[in-house]
Amino acid sequence: MAVVMFSAQRSFPLSVRGLRDWVLGLSGLILASALFALTGLVPELILLPIANSVFLWGAGMQMIGTQRFYGQPPGWGLFHVTWLLGLVVMLIWLVWRPDFPTRVAMYSFLMMALLFNQAVVIARHGERHLTTWLFCALSLLPSLALLHRGITALQAGGAGYDILHGGPHHSMYLAILSFMTLLLPVGFMTVATRQLHMLLEQRSNRDPLTSVLNRRGFGEVHARQSARARRGGMPIAVMSIDLDFFKAINDVHGHAVGDQVLIDVAAVISGVLRGSDAVARFGGEEFVVLLSDTRQARAELVAQRIRHALRQPRAVPGLPAYTLSIGIACQHVQGEELDSLLLRSDRALYRAKQLGRDRVEIAGDASVAFALPPPMSLCG
Repeated sequence: MAVVMFSAQRSFPLSVRGLRDWVLGLSGLILASALFALTGLVPELILLPIANSVFLWGAGMQMIGTQRFYGQPPGWGLFHVTWLLGLVVMLIWLVWRPDFPTRVAMYSFLMMALLFNQAVVIARHGERHLTTWLFCALSLLPSLALLHRGITALQAGGAGYDILHGGPHHSMYLAILSFMTLLLPVGFMTVATRQLHMLLEQRSNRDPLTSVLNRRGFGEVHARQSARARRGGMPIAVMSIDLDFFKAINDVHGHAVGDQVLIDVAAVISGVLRGSDAVARFGGEEFVVLLSDTRQARAELVAQRIRHALRQPRAVPGLPAYTLSIGIACQHVQGEELDSLLLRSDRALYRAKQLGRDRVEIAGDASVAFALPPPMSLCG
């Protein structure tokens, strides 16, 4: 699993946070296991403090990786206090005042603190999804087992020794901790894989410059909205929006400024729309908006709000003034295809360009649109 995580970290170093910490954590656990295997070959007074501290260090790095994965500040304070206290515990109750039950209890509580903190981070900041709850359970269950182990070790009557010398508590603890230690990395990779899948899916549906939908994503949103509109008998409208004289902006101010203008246009349009509406960049300076449950009057109102928002001061220094031409096509026939709506809104946009730009035009019905020849290209 450490190799799998290392490969994932090398392939997606910026996409999934915390992978590097998890790789280091698993490496620490592997090293601690190798050290424990040297029992009998190396004196316990030297071996056990080092091996147990390394084990706590590895578990702490897993906690750090989980915090980073969910965008939380790393808990370096808890991390360093835990593994250093683990070393102190071993030195006091192994070397100075040998007390096996107390040593077991203190070490169990330290491990529990790391795992419980990890479970809290997952529960508070994780996505509400089955993979998250699985990862949280895999962190919480061993922390509860460690709490039980620590309390039992402190009980009178030698119960602490029973934990490690046979009996039901001993078997339960070893089974849970061993099983969960193996499954915890699987739980993390499950949520990491889901995040990566969502990220890749988002990238396939989004324009990389403006972060609004691309043509593919717009088509998927239209398919869902169209199906909902057919069931509820609700109309939809499409707006084709084009920047006026965008080529001149690039020529005079440079393409870097032109890109900032496109980002600003996308932000202005998105700020006017409802949550059920959608905006996409179809390429170049062309944007398309889908308005759900919208008739012509509201579509015109939205278009005017966009034009009004452009005139307001915005915290984007160095952007040149610019205007938009907008063509609107409202669905006149239930179930009208997207291509038909786009053709009519494009014709209305072309008319807005012909009539002087910086204006809004409304498309005719579908039959008129298909009767007209396709428009000639009009730059800017």
